[in-house]
Amino acid sequence: MNASKFLPEPDRNCTGCKGDGFVIKTKKDMARASVCDCVPSCTRCAGSGIIQIETEEGTRSGRCRCQKLTDRIRIFNTAHIPSQHAENSFGNFSHIPEGASQALSLCQAWIAAFIKGTETRGLILTGKVGRGKTHLMTSIVRNLIINEGKQIKFIEFSRLLAQLKEGYGKGASDSERLNQLSLVPILVIDELGKGRLTDWELSIIDEVVSRRYNAGLPILGTTNYKWGAPSGAGTSNIAATEFDKQTLGDRVGGRVFSRLQETCIFYQLKGNDFRSQKSNNLSDVF
Repeated sequence: MNASKFLPEPDRNCTGCKGDGFVIKTKKDMARASVCDCVPSCTRCAGSGIIQIETEEGTRSGRCRCQKLTDRIRIFNTAHIPSQHAENSFGNFSHIPEGASQALSLCQAWIAAFIKGTETRGLILTGKVGRGKTHLMTSIVRNLIINEGKQIKFIEFSRLLAQLKEGYGKGASDSERLNQLSLVPILVIDELGKGRLTDWELSIIDEVVSRRYNAGLPILGTTNYKWGAPSGAGTSNIAATEFDKQTLGDRVGGRVFSRLQETCIFYQLKGNDFRSQKSNNLSDVF
């Protein structure tokens, strides 16, 4: 990211933020950003965030441009990026798996087209576990928020289901949470297709996708299942073949997949599990 996007300019040589102007830490299970100590106090507003301009009509007040960084940080902190992915960026994406460099370039190309408005469809990253789907997707989220100020919500599908069930115990309904996910300008769903395929689970994903479809709002997502309409394949009893037999359409239903197919483009990440490239042998670690 170009630090000159923000004023006052951060210290380009700062070891804490590396010139970005913000640092990201974890708070409980979520990533949290804050302004880096290297960012100087704004001389235009004396740190108040408000400036006053004298015009022929009198004194006018407005927000100082130094608040741009603060605004982007606030958006980032309400996106609900899991703490495990707090530091994910395009800059630290692993190029080890086969096709990783191409995946990175294509995701960056999608962002450029999406920002210009030449591409209005969402993006679904598919592939087996450990191919870097969530790393790339959270890097996309970070880029869209910090560089472009886009309002985004990130939700792991299994976490959403757990939150809804927890709400039932407190007497809450689905409505408030589903309304939030339906109305946010950009929604990211991690692990599409995960679950036990109960009628309730299918109804939740159908509700979210249908509302956003009708509102013309984009969905981004990741899935371990191959892109395709329902094939009729049942759930495999062998874990090793779980993602080979069923398609995303099998997992979310024909109606949902049809709408995703109309409103999203997809890219399959291939290669080996990048986690297998890391040695767990104690003699290699020390």
